[in-house]
Amino acid sequence: MDYVLRQAVPGDAEALVEMHTLAHEECYPHLLSADFFRARRAAVPERVERRRHFLADAAPRIVAEDATGAVVGFADAGPGRDEDGPVPLELYSIYTLRRTHGTGLGAALLAAAVGEQPAYLWVLENNPRAHAFYRKNGFRPDGRSALLPPEWESLPEIRMVRARPATGPK
Repeated sequence: MDYVLRQAVPGDAEALVEMHTLAHEECYPHLLSADFFRARRAAVPERVERRRHFLADAAPRIVAEDATGAVVGFADAGPGRDEDGPVPLELYSIYTLRRTHGTGLGAALLAAAVGEQPAYLWVLENNPRAHAFYRKNGFRPDGRSALLPPEWESLPEIRMVRARPATGPK
């Protein structure tokens, strides 16, 4: 299936938050409680308003649409937020719906958001699919770990870094 990638605009906020919520439900049912998912669904209107402001930024905020125009993935990046950031660019997030897995959409979103540049990201520690994807694209754990805030049930995450330009799949 073909996808259209484009810079997100504030008007995409609702579709993007709905897609992001569904992606969390697809990716993390084994890691997060039913209460977490209920709270995320209840907070959709508030999250849409926050996302609308975030999408007004000129930094890479890439959405992927399928042939019907439905948002099926997104990626966003910008200046690193860590004081000890290993490189200046951070991949803030990248998600695709399960039905797109294996189509190359994730790689296309990664390329659109950070290109070949050195970058870093945070990923849940117990997310082997994501770890494999990032390794394939040149990212490696750098030894840093942290716990997400309590509203994310304090899940552990690790930092991964691509210090040199990517040279293609490994």
